Amino acid sequence: MSTASYSRFQIVVSSWIRACRSVARRAVAPLALVLAPIGMLHAQQPAKPSIQPWMALGLTPDARAALVLGEMTLDEKIAMVHGAEWEHNIWVNGGAKPVPTEMVSGAAGYVPGVKRLGVPAIQMVDAALGVTRGGYAGRYSTVLPSAISGAAGWDARMSYEYGALVGRELKDAGFNMSLGGGVNLDREPRNGRNFEYKGEDPILAGTLVGAEIRGLQAQGVIGDIKHFAANDQETLRTSVNVVIDERSMRETELLAFEIGIRDARPSAVMCSYNKVNGPWACDSPHLLTDVLKKDFGFEGFVLSDWKATHSTAVAANAGLDMEMPDGGHFGAPLKAAVEGGTVPAARLDDMVRRILRAEFTAGLFDHAAAPRVTDVFAGLAFAQRAAEQGTVLLKNDGGLLPLQPAKLRSVVLIGGHADVGVLAGGGSALVDPPGGSAVPTPTPRSPVYDPSSPLLALWERMPGVDVRYVSGDDPAAAAVAARAADLAIVFGVQPSREDTDLTSLALPDGQDALIAAVAAANPHTVVVLETGGAATMPWVAKTPAILEIWYPGIRGAEALAQVLLGKVNPAGKLPITFPRSEADLPRPVLTSLTDKSPVVTYNEGLRIGYKWYEAEGKTPLFPFGHGLSYTHFTYSGLHVDPRGASVAFDVRNAGKVDGAEISQVYVSLPADAGEPPKRLVAWAKTQLAAGETKHVELPIDPLYLSIFDVAAKRWRTVGGKYVFRVGGSSADTPLNATATLAAK
Repeated sequence: MSTASYSRFQIVVSSWIRACRSVARRAVAPLALVLAPIGMLHAQQPAKPSIQPWMALGLTPDARAALVLGEMTLDEKIAMVHGAEWEHNIWVNGGAKPVPTEMVSGAAGYVPGVKRLGVPAIQMVDAALGVTRGGYAGRYSTVLPSAISGAAGWDARMSYEYGALVGRELKDAGFNMSLGGGVNLDREPRNGRNFEYKGEDPILAGTLVGAEIRGLQAQGVIGDIKHFAANDQETLRTSVNVVIDERSMRETELLAFEIGIRDARPSAVMCSYNKVNGPWACDSPHLLTDVLKKDFGFEGFVLSDWKATHSTAVAANAGLDMEMPDGGHFGAPLKAAVEGGTVPAARLDDMVRRILRAEFTAGLFDHAAAPRVTDVFAGLAFAQRAAEQGTVLLKNDGGLLPLQPAKLRSVVLIGGHADVGVLAGGGSALVDPPGGSAVPTPTPRSPVYDPSSPLLALWERMPGVDVRYVSGDDPAAAAVAARAADLAIVFGVQPSREDTDLTSLALPDGQDALIAAVAAANPHTVVVLETGGAATMPWVAKTPAILEIWYPGIRGAEALAQVLLGKVNPAGKLPITFPRSEADLPRPVLTSLTDKSPVVTYNEGLRIGYKWYEAEGKTPLFPFGHGLSYTHFTYSGLHVDPRGASVAFDVRNAGKVDGAEISQVYVSLPADAGEPPKRLVAWAKTQLAAGETKHVELPIDPLYLSIFDVAAKRWRTVGGKYVFRVGGSSADTPLNATATLAAK
């Protein structure tokens, strides 16, 4: 048997063993599959046929909600503004409290309905990256690429499809409300939840989350946007006071929410754990009423993050509409507050009306739930396509990629458990992988790997090439294997999760040393990064090719193989900045873990992400908007409308292969505006055949040329010269033109 044949034999046997283990792990699944649908059907029994006036379909959601509200008792109203009295993580703590019989199996939150009036229960589940808790419920849900991967696609249409798939699978599982929609900005690159969010720029993040929520709510479920606001780190998240000036908050943290709410009109907003300029976020009348409900015109309801409610009258009067997951503050204490007059009855009515309105808007009164087996194959196909579009080619010296199998005899994959899977982010957003983690998880906090094997994906696509794997546990042995191969692909993994931040942006567990050793042994080395955000790279100068695939989901390995082999030309662009070192960050050190009254002050203000680096004259490792292709593009012919209402330019594929370019438009405001050097205002993804030129025209939203005037409490345009810059990244804008705008 040849070396290559023996290698293939090893892979097949290894795959068979893993499959047997997976079957063994799932031996108890039939019982769960029998019991879960029974509970689900019971939970979703439609209300008795009603001829009540609010069932008239010609009425608006507001009118229908008002009619129901007029028939409700005080106790029924109180029951609607908090979660049921149960332990939401019952499947973890061994049945400490009974689960309500109507609750869908695997729910994260549950608000009972009012049967006599036909008000449906709200069944909530975390769904930032797909529908969670499938392992407990005995059901399948598609493991999608991380949200930051989606943001790297810079594609609102893809974001809409992402949300639509999640919405369909929510309904398939019996849920009617998502707890996804994360849009906190990557202001703190070590934030453990950055993989759930959409990068550092508020306009990009807000646009993409808006598209995602539109797709989700189009499926007839309640959409959520979170965490409101400034929840940009997990360290001390339940006690930290975030201090930021009003203008900076409105133009950064809150602008992303404003755009998402404007574009999608989500039915729910989740307030965050932290304090903002003193008050708890869920106790802040400025955030919840003045900004969210008045300035943004938000018509839905505000729910707390889990156990993030700190008061009764203060929170209710501030604008919080629903306490989750129970009624410690909004149960009996709220009833007493209403009866005692410290919370006006009209305020309680507004809370309930907003919740009812959300249910009517989503169609929950009109369409009985119909759980079904989800379309696994559609989910797999979309997950792979999304992962391909989110992959970013950071470096490709000498055209090492795409691979040419005809010129290769042997390839070695090193590290990152690339023989069995790809890394996933942890915490409440984790979508349980089918069959369990591909790598054993000795503790609940152990990193989880989705069962998508880069080794198998490449082996299947490279017949005649000896494709092997070594663990990388021994850098010296890995270097020997790399030296003996024609090509080495080394995987760098950076686990991250909710409730903890990274201690460093460096790859953990000696991986930097491993990568350096492999690169020194073989000049033909490709680094594949699986991270939740930015990572430092002390070995960057010695590695010719680097791919960032983030946490790529259930078909991540297949997507990676397609990109490596050039079947898919990478088009992703970074939605964040990769710093050279943590010393370059606005806060090189995280808030102290021992601080009893922790405060994090955003002294950088408006200068978040790429705006910070340019204002400070710091050159990042890889700039915001950066991403290479297997072809190259040129720009020409910039024209800017004299009023700044639009830009037009030509983009040409000057290479020999087809590809897509994400063209970016930045604007430098007049000096009197007091802004960072430039801001992103528009972008377009253009597919181009080799040698093809296309004319691109983009409208510019006037909001994106404005600043927030704190004294006037409004957005305004500063009069003067605006420089429009166009190119392939924040650091590469070859075209520029000026327009003089009047003050408004």
